[in-house]
Amino acid sequence: MTSAQPARPTGGATRADTAPPDPAQASTAELISQLTDQLSRLVRDEVRLAQAEATQKAKRLGIGAGLFGGAGIVALLGVGALVTAAILGLANVLPGWLAAIIVAVVLFLIAGVLALLGRKDVEQATPPLPTETIASVQADIATVKEGISR
Repeated sequence: MTSAQPARPTGGATRADTAPPDPAQASTAELISQLTDQLSRLVRDEVRLAQAEATQKAKRLGIGAGLFGGAGIVALLGVGALVTAAILGLANVLPGWLAAIIVAVVLFLIAGVLALLGRKDVEQATPPLPTETIASVQADIATVKEGISR
């Protein structure tokens, strides 16, 4: 026996197929249902935005940390150069101790520049809060409060 009516799906939401009711014609229950749907969609969208913003700030923090690591390596090389320069020296041009100090100062200046660049990137990434998302949520709350007070 076959039925003339098409088979209806047995699972899942079917409200997605219907258009939202006109607010002027809708019942209170329909308006509350529509409000909860919109709020849940808004919250999901805000969470996605917060995740994207946090990911971007984490990348900047990683770059800054890498530059700090580079500064540490160059500083370590500066210590090594100081020892090497003290041993070998440039006795033909300058006294050996002065040549070692000059090489070390140059390497420490490079380390300082890398540290400043790293600090700038870390400052731009902190605080690791999704500030744009927070501002957006605050604007959404203000809009909802304004709509309720009408």
